[in-house]
Amino acid sequence: MTARVLVVDDIPANVKLLEAKLTAEYFDVSTAFNGREALEAAAAEKPDIILLDVMMPEMDGFEVCRRLKSRPETQHIPVIMVTALDQPTDRVTGLEAGADDFLTKPVDDIALMARVRSLVRLKLMTDELRMRETTSDKLGLMNEAEALHRAGSGMGRILVVEDRETSARRIAESLRDQNRVTIESDAREALVRVGGEDYDLVVVSLSLERSDGLRFCSHLRSEDRTRNVPILAIVENGDTARLVRALDMGVNDYLMRPVDRNELTARVRTQLKRKRYQDVLRQNLQLSLEMAITDPLTNLYNRRYMESHLGTLVQRAADRGKPISLLIVDIDFFKSVNDTHGHDVGDEVLREFGERLARNVRGIDLACRYGGEEFVVVMPDTDVAFANAVAERLRTEIASLAFQVSTETGRLDITASIGVTALLSPNESVDQFLKRADKALYRAKREGRNRVVSEAA
Repeated sequence: MTARVLVVDDIPANVKLLEAKLTAEYFDVSTAFNGREALEAAAAEKPDIILLDVMMPEMDGFEVCRRLKSRPETQHIPVIMVTALDQPTDRVTGLEAGADDFLTKPVDDIALMARVRSLVRLKLMTDELRMRETTSDKLGLMNEAEALHRAGSGMGRILVVEDRETSARRIAESLRDQNRVTIESDAREALVRVGGEDYDLVVVSLSLERSDGLRFCSHLRSEDRTRNVPILAIVENGDTARLVRALDMGVNDYLMRPVDRNELTARVRTQLKRKRYQDVLRQNLQLSLEMAITDPLTNLYNRRYMESHLGTLVQRAADRGKPISLLIVDIDFFKSVNDTHGHDVGDEVLREFGERLARNVRGIDLACRYGGEEFVVVMPDTDVAFANAVAERLRTEIASLAFQVSTETGRLDITASIGVTALLSPNESVDQFLKRADKALYRAKREGRNRVVSEAA
C-alpha cells in the first residue's frame, strides 16, 4: 500500500531519517520543519497521514495537531506524534489534541510502518464515505457539518474481552461512567455476543490465557456484521510482533500494559466518535441512494448521481496522478426485445443485466444505468488494459448465459457492446471523457456488436 506522508520535525537529521525509511517502503514523502510549514503543507497537499514531532519551537506539536483537527480541510488526516516524551500524561495530551497515535523515540521501524499502513487503510475507507457524502450534499441530501454534529457525544456500547478478572474489572470501572460496558471472558461467547448485538467498540486483550486474541480479531474482521466494529487491543509491553499482526489485520487502536486509565478513556472516546461519524455517513448514504440516486429497476446508480459523482472522481484522479477508466455498455438490439416481447420482458432483461454488471465490477467502481439500455461503469485507479479485461469478462458473462424471462421459452439470448477509454490528461473534461467512451461504443456496434472496443485517443 502506498500513501502520501507528511513528516514534520525541526531537526533535519530526524526528518531525513524518517524520509529515508518511508521512501524505502514506497511511501510518497513530503517534509516540513516547523508548525507553520506543517499547517500550510497539510492544507495544500492533503497528505494521507502526518508524522508530527512534539518538541518544536514557536508552535509545539500539540498545538499543530489541535489546529489541524479544528480545520475542515485537514481534520480527517490521521496524525501520529513521534517524540522522546514517554509519560502517560504526554500521550493523553496528544490524544486529547486529536492525535491518532503517540509513538516514543527511538521508534521501532516495524511497528511504525504497521501503524502507518493501518491508519492509511482507515482513512481511505473514511475518504470514500466522505466523497460519496459530498456528492450527495451537492444533490441537496445531506452535508458533512450535519454528520459531524450528529456524531457528537453520547454513551457507547462497549464489549470488553478479557479473562484476567482484575484487569477486566479495572477497564470496566474506567469506562462505565460514560458507557454501557459488558465483560466477557470467553472469546467464543464474545463472538456470539458481538455478532448478535450492536456494539460500538470491542476492547480485547491479545494475551488471553484461554483463547487466541488475534484469532478473535480476525473473526471480527472476516464477518460482514462485525467488519466495521472498531477494535481496541490491549498488548503486553514489548510484544511488537503481535501488535504488528493485529494492526495488519485491521485492529483500529491499541494500548500497552500496564493500562493507564486516562489514556484508555481518551482512546475509547476517539474510537467512539469516529465510529459514530462513519455510521452517520453510511446511514445518510443509504438513505440518499434509496431516495434520489438509485435506478429503481436495476438498483444501480442513476444518471443524475453518476454525472454529479464522475466529476469528483475525475478531479481526484487528476490531482493524484492516478489512472481512471470508463466503460459504456449497451444492450444489443434491445428495441427488438421490447417490440417483440413487450416492455415487461424488456424490464426483466434490464433488471438481470444490472445484476450481472454489478457482480462483475469492484466495490470502488461506480456502476450506473445511464439511460434506456445504456450503462456506465467508472473505474478509479484503473488503467485501460485492466478496464478492457473487466469489460471482456462482463461481455462474456452476458453472452454465455441466457436471460431468464417470462416468455414462452422462458429465456432470451442477450449480448452487449462495450466502449472503453481512460482519462488522457489532468486537463481533460468530463464531457470529453464520456464522448471518447461513447465513440468506442459506436465502433463496437459498427464492427458487429457483442464486442469490446477501446478508444485511447
